[in-house]
Amino acid sequence: MVEIADIFRIHGAAYRAKFGDRMPASHLHAMQDIEQCRTEALGGQLFYCEPCQQYHYSYHSCKNRHCPKCQNDQAEVWLHHHKRFLLPLTHFLVTFTLPDPLRALARRNQKSLYNILFRTSSEALQALALDPRFIGGRIGMVGVLHTWTRDLLYHPHIHYIVPGGGLSGDDTWRPSRQDFLCHVKPLSVLFRAKFRDQLKKTDLFPLVDEPVWKIDWVVHCQPVGSGEHAFRYLAPYIFRVAISNNRILTLEDGHVTFQYKDSASAQRKTCTLTAEEFLRRFLQHILPDGFVKVRYYGLLNPKNRHLLNRARALLTATATQPTPILHPLVKQPTAAPRCPHCGSSLILVQTLRPQSRWPP
Repeated sequence: MVEIADIFRIHGAAYRAKFGDRMPASHLHAMQDIEQCRTEALGGQLFYCEPCQQYHYSYHSCKNRHCPKCQNDQAEVWLHHHKRFLLPLTHFLVTFTLPDPLRALARRNQKSLYNILFRTSSEALQALALDPRFIGGRIGMVGVLHTWTRDLLYHPHIHYIVPGGGLSGDDTWRPSRQDFLCHVKPLSVLFRAKFRDQLKKTDLFPLVDEPVWKIDWVVHCQPVGSGEHAFRYLAPYIFRVAISNNRILTLEDGHVTFQYKDSASAQRKTCTLTAEEFLRRFLQHILPDGFVKVRYYGLLNPKNRHLLNRARALLTATATQPTPILHPLVKQPTAAPRCPHCGSSLILVQTLRPQSRWPP
């Protein structure tokens, strides 16, 4: 099976030779990590199987958040932690999309524009929710930035999971309707206005054409069921990378063919790109180093845990214990690795340092 790492190893050097002087450090770092993931370059362990009388290598993973091999188990861990956030009511998925005329600017100034996108979308939704015509209370939100379409085009947007209701100023719970949170038309207008005001504070504002402030900005809102169902829906967006290895079909004659599901028709389609174009599309979704792609607001902000507890108490009509501080899961003892051929337990022979010489 062809993997993304294979494409990087075969064509990455030529890509860096052509564009390296213009590539951000985060892109270069991700390329190196993906190329070296689970290879001798990162070190690992050497095991021996006595029944088979064979040696087996187990190399370390790169742990880069953009590597398709290193994110498989993270969604379930995240879900386990966030069960503490669940409220017994319908939740909504609210999506804010950056309009097309701003995407080229965002691609060149990712950290600035992504931060503005988070700030203005969250402020707009919280402000509208405070309006008594909608909820009239303080809502909770968890949002994740997503930048790609299924065929790897650049399409920055933020998904928010929002419990259906809010905590009012008089300490009562104000529920939303089961199938309606708020009107998206005034929300999109408010979002656009706030984004414009924030961008004016930067030196990027003169680079934007005036018509973008007159077009409709896309905001979508839909109910997505219970809290557990909603968080399970969101988890893959947090840990998914732009494309997974199982979607790569072929790498032949300098071209990459992959499959994707068309969002309009729900049909499976294929896309063939030159290796250079494939790398370009993949790399434009690499986030800036240190950028936080998951953010919490309102009742779901860690600083407002007391408000979340109060909301839960009002919803259940019983006192609740304070929500404990989230800690990483306790790691279970790792089972001894087994031989892929006979299933016997492997014996650790040597710990291999990164870039060290390997036994034959």
